[in-house]
Amino acid sequence: MDLFEKYKKLNINGELISLEYREIGDPYFCYPINAKVIGFEGTILYCFLPEYGDMVFAVNPESFADMYVYPIASNFEDFIRLILACGSANPAEQVIWMNKEQFNEHLTDEKQRETKQQREILSLLQSEFSLTPMINPFEYVKALQKAFDYSKIRYSDEYYDLISGNNANFEFEPVFIEIKK
Repeated sequence: MDLFEKYKKLNINGELISLEYREIGDPYFCYPINAKVIGFEGTILYCFLPEYGDMVFAVNPESFADMYVYPIASNFEDFIRLILACGSANPAEQVIWMNKEQFNEHLTDEKQRETKQQREILSLLQSEFSLTPMINPFEYVKALQKAFDYSKIRYSDEYYDLISGNNANFEFEPVFIEIKK
């Protein structure tokens, strides 16, 4: 049994580590068409893409980066090690647009907000899988993303239409808000 299957059998509250499990209901335009769900943090999808094997991806429809889909771990074991180092999946997902200083500030904030239940889950993951926290998580994720070939990611037609500006059904209507004093 692979590590991801063992993780699912633990039946933990993944929401506490930014990995709430649910199926993709109504997919966002940027969700790859063949994504295999690991979990969600709001609209952020963590997944596997079969054409990239065991690599773990983050998909963020509200990304601050120039892309919506990007790798964050070479495999599920490294993904768990990142979670152990960061307290949740969120800091690793944010690396795409951060510098080292921003990441360290974010990580400090995350650690300060860690709950007892979250620490219990992290402890369970560490002992259940005999893993240690990732050393230098920021550098690990940046190196992975820098060397990555994004060309095999498969998107829906809607995605290509939206990014190319050729979608006749997509209209932007400005919204004006009246501010009263």
